[in-house]
Amino acid sequence: MTRGNSWSGRGQPASVRLEEALARIDLTDGRVNAFTHLTRERARREAGAVDARRARGEALGPLAGMPFAVKNLFDIEGVVTLAGSKINRDHVAATADAVLVQRLRDAGAVLVGATNMDEYAYGFTTENTHEGPTHNPHRLGFLAGGSSGGSAAAVAASQVPLTLGSDTNGSIRVPASLCGVWGLKPTFGRLSRRGTYPFVHSIDHLGPFADCVETLAASYDVMQGPDPLDPGCHATRVQPVSPTLGHGVKGLRVGILGGYFHDNASAAARAAASAAANALGAIGGQGEVIWPDAALGRACAFVITASEGGSLHLEDLRHRAQDFEPLSVDRFIAGALQPAHWYLRAQRFRRRYRDRVNALFQQWDLLVAPATPVAAPPIGTEWIDIQGTRLPCRPSMGLLTQPISAAGCPVVAAPMWPDGTDGLPMGVQLIAAPWREDIALRAAWHLQQAGVAGLKEADL
Repeated sequence: MTRGNSWSGRGQPASVRLEEALARIDLTDGRVNAFTHLTRERARREAGAVDARRARGEALGPLAGMPFAVKNLFDIEGVVTLAGSKINRDHVAATADAVLVQRLRDAGAVLVGATNMDEYAYGFTTENTHEGPTHNPHRLGFLAGGSSGGSAAAVAASQVPLTLGSDTNGSIRVPASLCGVWGLKPTFGRLSRRGTYPFVHSIDHLGPFADCVETLAASYDVMQGPDPLDPGCHATRVQPVSPTLGHGVKGLRVGILGGYFHDNASAAARAAASAAANALGAIGGQGEVIWPDAALGRACAFVITASEGGSLHLEDLRHRAQDFEPLSVDRFIAGALQPAHWYLRAQRFRRRYRDRVNALFQQWDLLVAPATPVAAPPIGTEWIDIQGTRLPCRPSMGLLTQPISAAGCPVVAAPMWPDGTDGLPMGVQLIAAPWREDIALRAAWHLQQAGVAGLKEADL
């Protein structure tokens, strides 16, 4: 497993590191299909500017020269924001970068392109009919997860060390799990969403994927901060987490989620969670922790997702339904037809649900659970088996992430490599109380340093 202590290209000219990344993309992406657009000339200008500042002896940002990519629902100046769709190809190009792209650029990172995704972020597999499916770099022909599958695969394939994705019901954590990379879903409202194409306004989160915990934390730090022009951004100040990574986990009250999270996970997924919890010093003798109303929390997220997603695309569903992704168009239509009463009840339940979930963190600092019920299945898989129960593959990859999304807690997805997966990775969720990303990232760093979690090089 790789460990990585900091941005490994810091002392290398940005232009050299960029050309290495572009060469790696050119070599591997015909098989992986992580990228939908490359910003080569922009990247060369940005890398050249970093090198010029270095030559003048100027102070450089914490991510100086780091190549990164973003899910193609982030605005990139001069590029049409596809959000994985055919319909959006008719839109005009973005006139400015998304806020998070701007903040990474200001920290010295170099944007190399946009990555593949499920259309309008409605999916867990990145089997995009318009752009083609993204392949898992650890086994071509297998799922990369979704909806941010291209972003996770780009890191797993060593194309770039950092990418951005979005997570409504698990769209960072599921592909991080299946591709074996680090991922962070921050607290709901922590990072600005301005300049991104929405899916579900009341649940959408944005966050990074990275090849090591240090890069995950450093990118999160530079993206933090209030945004008065984004009413959904609730952050009032920057709370750096990078300096706290080495504080350790001694004294943290760590529990492992049972009940729903045990019943809906394969033996390998449960083993991965147990290994992580044990390495973090999970408190014994108190049994497994029960997340309140997990199944209802998932149902709540489903109802809200369907209603808001269907409403957002109502006009196109009426006039251009034939241009939607065949794997999701029926769900969008069904959501548009849901009674308003269902949506309002789900939102009322969600308020009570968050209170019950937050009460858990009076007793626990960190909770551990599997991120996906199984390792990556082959592309095109229709059904999966979980403890003898046959379930539809595409929605069921989010069984273990959706209940947590509805509560808005921060989660780090940590890449594990348990037995029983035929060499494929599986992630675990490190879940903290709202606004305590520092605890989840400290736990992730501990697992990385102990060699319990981390990346493995993909054989491409």
